[in-house]
Amino acid sequence: MSGNAHSNAERAKTHKPVFFKVVAFLSTLSGWCSAGMTVIAIAITCQMIFVRFVLNGSTVWQTEAVVFLIVAATLIGLPFVQQLRGHVNVNLIPLMLPPSGRYFLAIFTYSISIFTISIMLWFSYEFWHLAFTRGWTSDSVWAPSLWIVYSSLPIGFSLLILQLTSDLAAIVLKLEAPFGLEAD
Repeated sequence: MSGNAHSNAERAKTHKPVFFKVVAFLSTLSGWCSAGMTVIAIAITCQMIFVRFVLNGSTVWQTEAVVFLIVAATLIGLPFVQQLRGHVNVNLIPLMLPPSGRYFLAIFTYSISIFTISIMLWFSYEFWHLAFTRGWTSDSVWAPSLWIVYSSLPIGFSLLILQLTSDLAAIVLKLEAPFGLEAD
């Protein structure tokens, strides 16, 4: 009986509905974009060091670009980290609960997370929209349009909500075990 249940669980993991595959693709793509932004920020930092200390020149845009890229990489990379469960995770309470308790705790935590990130998405969209409609630019000499910079907020939060929704649906549909802990 347990062998049959195990094979059903394995089959469910390999034959997930299209929604799960699309969300996984988007989360993986966000991870690649985040990694790319980090590599670009490192390259700009190296260029900035060369210009300052070898050529004894001044830098105008590099520091600001690196800050914007690292912040954007962090926000855009959120769904990828969630997909990999790469965040700090303490399973003390789930380990102490029976499987049914783990199930309801997972549903509760995912629901609260989706609700909280939805609020953040709402306000970040308003912030982005304000920068876009008013044509805000940075106060530096470079003066990039801030709507471009701030777009990482709603993009990152939207993709994170998609990944959290996918994770919640996988628990509800019993395609994945809550907290990755199989029943004892």
